[in-house]
Amino acid sequence: MPPKPPSRSTSTPPANRAQGPVRTVAFVSLGCPKNLVDSEKMLGTLAQAGIAPISIDPDGNDFAGADAVVINTCGFLEASKDESLGVIKDAIAAKGRGEVKRVVVAGCLVQRHRAKMLEWAPGIDAMVGVFDRDRIVDAVRPNAPAPRETPGGPDAPRYWIAANALTAAKDRGLDTVGLTVHGKDGKGIGYFEDDAARLRLTPRHYAYLRVSEGCNQNCAFCTIPSIRGKMRSKPIDRIADECRELVADGAHELLLIGQDTTSFGDDIGQGLNPSAYDPASRRGDPHALGGLPRLLASLSDTLDRLGSRGWLRLMYAYPTNFSDPIIDAFARLATRPGAHLLPYLDIPLQHASDRVLSLMRRHVTRDQQASLIRKLRDRIPGFAVRTTFISGFPGETEDDHRLLVDFVEEMNFEAVGVFEYSREDGTVAGTMEDDPALAVPAEVKARRRSEIMELQQRLAFARQAGRAAAFDPRKPERTGLRLDVVIDAALRGEGLATTGVGKGGRLYQGRTYFQAPQIDSVTYVQSKDRLAPGEVLPCVITGHDGYDLIASPVAEIERRVPLSVLR
Repeated sequence: MPPKPPSRSTSTPPANRAQGPVRTVAFVSLGCPKNLVDSEKMLGTLAQAGIAPISIDPDGNDFAGADAVVINTCGFLEASKDESLGVIKDAIAAKGRGEVKRVVVAGCLVQRHRAKMLEWAPGIDAMVGVFDRDRIVDAVRPNAPAPRETPGGPDAPRYWIAANALTAAKDRGLDTVGLTVHGKDGKGIGYFEDDAARLRLTPRHYAYLRVSEGCNQNCAFCTIPSIRGKMRSKPIDRIADECRELVADGAHELLLIGQDTTSFGDDIGQGLNPSAYDPASRRGDPHALGGLPRLLASLSDTLDRLGSRGWLRLMYAYPTNFSDPIIDAFARLATRPGAHLLPYLDIPLQHASDRVLSLMRRHVTRDQQASLIRKLRDRIPGFAVRTTFISGFPGETEDDHRLLVDFVEEMNFEAVGVFEYSREDGTVAGTMEDDPALAVPAEVKARRRSEIMELQQRLAFARQAGRAAAFDPRKPERTGLRLDVVIDAALRGEGLATTGVGKGGRLYQGRTYFQAPQIDSVTYVQSKDRLAPGEVLPCVITGHDGYDLIASPVAEIERRVPLSVLR
């Protein structure tokens, strides 16, 4: 008989299945890389407690016979809430069929909507907020004591949901006298949690390295401060320790993440020190500058001491405070011999109309954003910028939209993502969207987004074609753009021997310095040698396929013609 399709039933599971010990867990991680780090830490904590993780099919509906299911949710947007609730209800249905014993829900959706969770998904056994992930073992085990009296009696779902970081610190016996969660006063509680000893879900050769949590910016559309709280920087010595651990675990590429990496250190009195910067010479020792420059320099030094040739990739920068001292420190570190810091920046700009930027509470202008991008490109050869924009923000007019389109064309970004505005409760923009005079119709949002993405596609295709055009198959040894490519995976197809191209071989998927994992384009590499994920090899760009590049290892170059990508 074919397997029974998943049910949305919330019936009580058979007693013999529900009351036994929990020895295995299936873990579903949803949302952004910051959430992924939380998931990896919770998995590591469960494994250390003797609860074995079980691998499941991410596209399937069964949980591989695990005793418990943990869903680490995303609650940033309405669509992510719906996705999270769908997985939760699948797990509850599996419990109703006696296939799992416990359903535990963690993460942003719990933190944001704690009062509604049991109404939306009755059948949850325990909930863990974003400040309490170290309680995951207690949440998974059925007989562990709750942190406080649980409303509804001993059989009610238990929860660990601290209101903020300061409360969580006090609950753990940390000294919080004189500390705050204001985020900018230099007296912050900081990031006191431990991200070490994670059970990583990324491929072995790259890892996310969180440098901070929370955000001070209070953009009109964003729910992050209400979920994750104000900015909390992690001490540099602990970040360096995690760097060493991840490199020892095989990571070649470390992606530095936080909600606002630009403002690193401000909250704990280790922010940027502009007095250490000389504007006339555009010089300043990155260590003396403090803040983000000191962090990037310290991690570069750490990799040097390890003898690593690894990459550092900065993600989630915020444009407002990305000042000249940071720009020039970035340039110094990214262009020095044996540089680890990649000439790449992920910096969400959100819009290019001054009027809309003001409505969004971004505290930056179009000209300031353009100046920032130009300075980075002028001072760092080959610098690549990835950004994101919001289309259809409340109050956006056609004139505003045209300004954004013109900006995208003028700046010619390496990569662009565009999201249609989504109304979120509890935000300033959500209230604006309720005003019919300000709300942009759904079809207009979709059209505007499509116009920007079609433009970006044209720009990106032309850029990749230009890179490929530098290669002349008649002069393969002397032409072509040469780049290091990190191999991510072997593909199913075998390359065919082609006159002037090579002797065939296997096709691999990889990335150059301007391609971040999961979100950017890729580079296909054909090689007659067997290549391993994480291997870095010099390649020549020989062709392109839309957004993606095609390359061959420098060591294998013969007389060749451009290679068409195999699917």
